[in-house]
Amino acid sequence: MGAKDPAARIQDQLRDLSRLALEVAEQHAETIRRIREAVVTTLRSGGRLFFCGNGGSAADAQHLAAEYVIRFRRNRRSYPALALTTDTSILTAAANDLGFETVFARQIEAQGRPGDLLFLHSTSGESENLIRAAQAARGLGVRTIALLARSGGRLRDLVDLALVLPTDVVARAQELHLAIGHIVCDQVEETLTEEEGAAASGPGR
Repeated sequence: MGAKDPAARIQDQLRDLSRLALEVAEQHAETIRRIREAVVTTLRSGGRLFFCGNGGSAADAQHLAAEYVIRFRRNRRSYPALALTTDTSILTAAANDLGFETVFARQIEAQGRPGDLLFLHSTSGESENLIRAAQAARGLGVRTIALLARSGGRLRDLVDLALVLPTDVVARAQELHLAIGHIVCDQVEETLTEEEGAAASGPGR
């Protein structure tokens, strides 16, 4: 029997993504709402958002930090957000001098403050540099949120809030992590711009 038609395989993969998205919508909407609330609370109080991850998850971390700093769907003030994956001098110095497992923790130790919020992106939950970052954040009073898959790994129990997607497929998990990040950013942006607009206009006549 020959290989399955490429168009049929494409349909299968997109249906798999659709099924996973529906399952997450039905089972994890409340967790995503709690993530949204954590971000709103952080930004309202003057805290900062930090993002980190490895490989494709590093790209997701950078992508989402940019959405907060620049804009998502609305013209508004910039929100303080930083991807810990982008400074090559810091990353290579930490990796060379202290070990790759320290590359994110060292930055949190330098910059994290109580009231800040750290996002950790991982499909396995077992990356040592993310585990060290979560531990460093906890010691400084920085809240932590992990976007995970599979079983959630060790990271699941080290963070304040974990969203564990029900899939073992790395690509599907990363695709949904980014989609969820966009949903959260959209709602955060909407909430804060409405609040700040109302405050600027003063009491109603």
